[in-house]
Amino acid sequence: MSKNINLQLGWPSPSLFPSSHLLDGASNVLNSSKKTAAALVYGPDAGYDPLRESIAKWLGSFYLPSGGISSERICVTNGASANLGNVLARFTEPGYTRNIWMIEPCYFLACPIFMDHGFQGLLKGVPEDEEGLDIEYLRRSLEASEKEASQQSPNIKTGDRYAKMYKHIIYGTPTFSNPSGKTMSLRRREALVRLAREYDALVITDDVYDVLRWPADEHTSSAHLGTPPPRIVDLDRTLDRGPKDEWGNAMSNGSFSKIIAPGVRVGWAEASPALTLALSTLGSNRSGGCPTQLTASFVHELLETGTLENHLTDLIIPTYRTRYHAMMKAIGEYLIPLGFAISVGRAYEESLLTYKGGTNGYTNGHTNGYTNGDANGHTKSIAVAGGYFTYLTLPDDVSSRGAELAAIALSNLHLRFAYGDMMQVNGDDGSIERGKEGYGKGIRLCWAWHPEDEIVEGIQRIAGLIQLIRS
Repeated sequence: MSKNINLQLGWPSPSLFPSSHLLDGASNVLNSSKKTAAALVYGPDAGYDPLRESIAKWLGSFYLPSGGISSERICVTNGASANLGNVLARFTEPGYTRNIWMIEPCYFLACPIFMDHGFQGLLKGVPEDEEGLDIEYLRRSLEASEKEASQQSPNIKTGDRYAKMYKHIIYGTPTFSNPSGKTMSLRRREALVRLAREYDALVITDDVYDVLRWPADEHTSSAHLGTPPPRIVDLDRTLDRGPKDEWGNAMSNGSFSKIIAPGVRVGWAEASPALTLALSTLGSNRSGGCPTQLTASFVHELLETGTLENHLTDLIIPTYRTRYHAMMKAIGEYLIPLGFAISVGRAYEESLLTYKGGTNGYTNGHTNGYTNGDANGHTKSIAVAGGYFTYLTLPDDVSSRGAELAAIALSNLHLRFAYGDMMQVNGDDGSIERGKEGYGKGIRLCWAWHPEDEIVEGIQRIAGLIQLIRS
């Protein structure tokens, strides 16, 4: 029997887990009476204070946002999915909050989280184009939603405890999106912030793949990559003289699940200090303490000692880069000739270096055009890849048979992949219809779980599947 190959599973390989580093971190905590005392109590509402500080420092060094990042903007969570539910509990109320807007194809496992908080039937899809979220479609939809909505105030979540309710929630993954693999352009990010302010929306972004990045060209060094795309939450701080009020209109939902291990159950939220404070004082936190206090102390040790950064630089990113290129080569060799096409939108481009001339040499930098300056003053663009996923459109003759193909692959070829219809926004008829002519004709593949040889074999099995169907 052939080995099972799962190109659907969006998990990191156990072989990449930093178990020895976590053990060192745990030992550093549990062998110190002072650290043990801080780690084994209920913990403050906003989470383990040293971790809040080390996350702020780490994020600031990676994104290089104007003014840096204060720990007051950070609260510790037990993962991005759990925190999504917390945000809904604190800042939304069905009826007053008109709709949940989800970028489609969507991360389908988020739909039940929204429905569990009373938004069944209120989830709406927003299509993507080559630059990511279709901002004009979203604008028209928000306008229509406001015209239909009654001008009511929250009638359940009232009083000082719920000082802020948002009329709309916009949810997506702007960088290396799950499932489409697309990265939203800078101008779309800026337009989204302005639109959220106009319609009293909170943009919740799962910024969980951003650090997993490398040049799309296999032969280009990643040693001098420029700064990554600015997060929506960073733009909300600075764009057009900053937020419209103390709450802001963006929240970054972070997690260590994809870069340490899912089982650590540690994540973070970043937003305005007012929003973060309100989020951290949920009743469950006030009663039970930080939801991940002990493990948070271990993760802090990895950050504070530089161990996590070394783990990413020396193992995680090189491994995923190699697996990514193995998958891309196999797709090019075995699937493109059969009529498949890679559909991950326009690559986000950034500079490697900008040459200042004279003795000053090179400095990191980027422009809106994201070009690279060399010693002779010439420029070139560098496309950046990353994350966990790629998205393929199926050949025309089988493009409407994604679910069937996935079922045959599983039963006959011991192969699993995600197909387009899985990525519908639950309950949105418009999303279903758009899927029939768009993303529903695709499949999502992940390179994170399997080593290169199994990735290549999985691609070969997909090719064999198409040949089987055509025979």
